[in-house]
Amino acid sequence: MHRVTLIPGDGIGPEVTAAARAVVEASGAAIEFEPVLSGQEAEKQLGTPLPAAVFESIERNCVVMKGPTFTPFGGNYRVSVERPGADGTPERRSYPSVAITLRKELGLYMNVRPIKNYPNVRSRFADVDIVIFRENSEDLYIGNERMIDADTAEAVKRITRAASERAARFAFDYLRKTGRKRLTVGHKANVLKMTDGLFLSSAQDVAKSYPDIACDQRVVDALCMELVIRPDTFDGLLLTNLYGDIVSDLCAGLVGGLGVAPGANVGEKCAMFEAVHGTAPDIAGRDLANPMAMILSAVLMLRYLEEGAAADRIEKAMCEVLGENRTVTRDLGGTAGTKAFAQAIVEHLED
Repeated sequence: MHRVTLIPGDGIGPEVTAAARAVVEASGAAIEFEPVLSGQEAEKQLGTPLPAAVFESIERNCVVMKGPTFTPFGGNYRVSVERPGADGTPERRSYPSVAITLRKELGLYMNVRPIKNYPNVRSRFADVDIVIFRENSEDLYIGNERMIDADTAEAVKRITRAASERAARFAFDYLRKTGRKRLTVGHKANVLKMTDGLFLSSAQDVAKSYPDIACDQRVVDALCMELVIRPDTFDGLLLTNLYGDIVSDLCAGLVGGLGVAPGANVGEKCAMFEAVHGTAPDIAGRDLANPMAMILSAVLMLRYLEEGAAADRIEKAMCEVLGENRTVTRDLGGTAGTKAFAQAIVEHLED
């Protein structure tokens, strides 16, 4: 039995995670969920969105299923946590969001975002099937910013060979395991010659150990142009943290939007699976949210836990529901609520 820490999230988070949980539990997978108090409710009750009990649960279970969590725009909002430092002594550290806090504190160095078409999900394109690998630990997202004066701010962009090679190895191993044949490295090394140049050359060095997988490269702006013209020509994409964040959302738009885009954050010791969309507070609690992204994130979690048969059954059942086009949510052109859509998938699992 696999125990999984469950972070319900904020806004529509509790609804979509409940839907994904119901589908997973109906699939026959050996999964037991352990919900934890977190997010805005925890902040209201305990003064922090990530109390110590969250990390204690994750350290026991090593796998997390996470709903979307609230992050305000701008301002000085920070999430502070007290966690052991390198020498074991407690240190207080802060980050700009709950998601980044978890990625940093848990060492989740790789973000994996599969992007593909699903039946009856409206899209300008067909036959899109791309896996995006986003290096998760450095680049501008280290959060090293400062105000030089009242009118000038700057941020540090950090790229290291070790993190870049680690990300590249992960991407090549994933492609090899899943039978894919090509990795495209996105960069801006024509301008950022040291930082992006190091990322590119590190990936190219790693590529020499994977002769069975083709490796090419694109300047990131040209990559974006090609993606919106002929996305079906790409297989795997490897990008730094900032470019990966932007390009993965762009690619979600190629297949119907963030509501159908799952995500995984993987480290050496644990992994976190989360829908990549926001909390949508305007529809929270109204049974309107599409749980597809969360369900697909749970499918990624099951594959990670080597529950591949259950993952295949869920994806097949979901495609059948989408193909029938009767019990789907409003964003997909139907009238069903979150619970009804999940229940339809459960019923197909039981057939």
